[in-house]
Amino acid sequence: MPTRHDIRNVAIVAHVDHGKTTLVDAMLRQAGAFAAHAAENLDERMMDSNDLEREKGITILAKNTAVKYHPKDGGDVITINIIDTPGHADFGGEVERGLSMVDAVVLLVDASEGPLPQTRFVLRKALTAKLPVILCINKTDRPDSRIAEVIDETYDLFLDLDADEDQIEFPIVYACARDGVASLTKPEDGQVPPDSDSLEPFFSTILSAVPAPEYDDDAPLQAHVTNLDADNFLGRIALCRVEQGELRKGQTVAWIKRDGSMSNVRITELLMTEALTRKPAEKAGPGDICAIAGIPDIMIGETLADPENPIALPLITVDEPAISMTIGANTSPLVGKGGKGHKVTARQIKDRLDRELVGNVSLRVLDTERPDAWEVQGRGELALAILIETMRREGFELTVGKPQVVTKQVEGKTYEPIERMTIDSPEEHLGAITQLMASRKGRMETMTNHGSGWVRMEWIVPSRGLIGFRTEFLTQTRGTGIAHSLFEGHEPWFGELRTRHNGSLVADRAGVVTPFAMVNLQERGVIFTEATTEVYEGMIIGENSRADDMDVNITKEKKLTNMRAASADTTENVVPARKLSLEQSLEFCRDDECIEVTPETVRIRKVVLDQKERGRSASRAKR
Repeated sequence: MPTRHDIRNVAIVAHVDHGKTTLVDAMLRQAGAFAAHAAENLDERMMDSNDLEREKGITILAKNTAVKYHPKDGGDVITINIIDTPGHADFGGEVERGLSMVDAVVLLVDASEGPLPQTRFVLRKALTAKLPVILCINKTDRPDSRIAEVIDETYDLFLDLDADEDQIEFPIVYACARDGVASLTKPEDGQVPPDSDSLEPFFSTILSAVPAPEYDDDAPLQAHVTNLDADNFLGRIALCRVEQGELRKGQTVAWIKRDGSMSNVRITELLMTEALTRKPAEKAGPGDICAIAGIPDIMIGETLADPENPIALPLITVDEPAISMTIGANTSPLVGKGGKGHKVTARQIKDRLDRELVGNVSLRVLDTERPDAWEVQGRGELALAILIETMRREGFELTVGKPQVVTKQVEGKTYEPIERMTIDSPEEHLGAITQLMASRKGRMETMTNHGSGWVRMEWIVPSRGLIGFRTEFLTQTRGTGIAHSLFEGHEPWFGELRTRHNGSLVADRAGVVTPFAMVNLQERGVIFTEATTEVYEGMIIGENSRADDMDVNITKEKKLTNMRAASADTTENVVPARKLSLEQSLEFCRDDECIEVTPETVRIRKVVLDQKERGRSASRAKR
């Protein structure tokens, strides 16, 4: 079959924070994607264009870029299309989409941490898709690097995932992406590769190991829609990989939808990626990754084909969602009082969720009994928290329920999702972690000690047990522990789990928080609200030191008289309030609690605000 030797398509996959985006930065700089004066002024992690990505330091959306590589032997210029994928399993839909666009993957592994859960997740996807793999050992300059052991662990992982002989014969590149250096020779532990001063060996490995796209001269047009974007002038933009034939600006093509129906549409604009920008082009051939405009309702996974001979490509399939939460309109007494321009109606929220479904293939939105609330299902807690945070920044006010697991029925029995959790921690915290996991019905699979004072444990634990786990885990390990989990499958229901042992302090009336009331209540538990904060009945203002809930008056004022008290000179100290982030609030929630999210604040509240009504419900439940 004919082959296009002027193009290579490769995805960079790895665990969180192993250096994918930093490596792409170095590739863009060294391939001459920017003029010299522009390169000096560029930010680090250029591909993380989203505000949340920059704040959290993780990649959330798969993005593509292209570099023009000039071979050292003076051959023709070769376009390398690079897909930068997320490393977190919660964004697995982005990884699956990215892999459908490429012919090989670069597996990036940290020279110290070695393969971790998301390394297993993304590698499994690549091996299933029968893609060749290039192993890149990154951060070789880390003082605690152990390059030889990490390579052995990676081979074990390939064998564990049933890789075939061709896949396991992978080339290995050693790199320090931060310094933009790569080598094919293994350096000493803790050293930058000494025999190279650029990424040239990495580029040459990509050219030799990544197969060039093959095509059939006589085949009709086939282009796969793998991602969506939006433009203020062009409207919805579809990112496509052309499998066969040619796609031209102004061409009329057959649009094959997800349900199998077809219609003829005209491509009004064709764009090709160069570095971080898209530039107009006249045509795209087999293997090219391009962006097209002119089809306002196109969806991910659909096919553009020849009108005379339309042949559909397979739809992109993703793993089932494991976590769900209810998102609805804000129903608190303070709705709409935070500022102007807030979006508070159910119709606006539903329209926004429908828009999210267009570009997020791993999300599902289901109706509930209430007309102003919907059940949103996703891969994990982080993916749903990112969605809520994004909506909050766009001006939406929401009520968000406690995260729940998505169960399924198998032969009349209830099965729930389980996760494989890898924990790295100093040895002294081993007992505390074991106790923490035992209370969440976790069972230990393996435990290894590298002899460096740290232990690595693998646990199988129900997904329910990991809701609210992270904050408690960081507290128990004094912030030193590292925990990552990966969806493993479904197992029979594990029974009742009680992960939060303390009750809530609930405001019993509306008003403003006073320092006098805080001083009297801070012995009862931990306060979440600061002085002068407006509260309402049913709002949770702190965590009780006991197991049951307590209704308290946080608005009580000191009675002033003109009688001088003997204790006038004594001072009381108010303990600073504990401010909870959105993720921590989701973890804190109990079944009868929910979260009010507005652009300015995040408040935890009872589902039933009225104190008497909650009391009646509790007595009915005991009967």
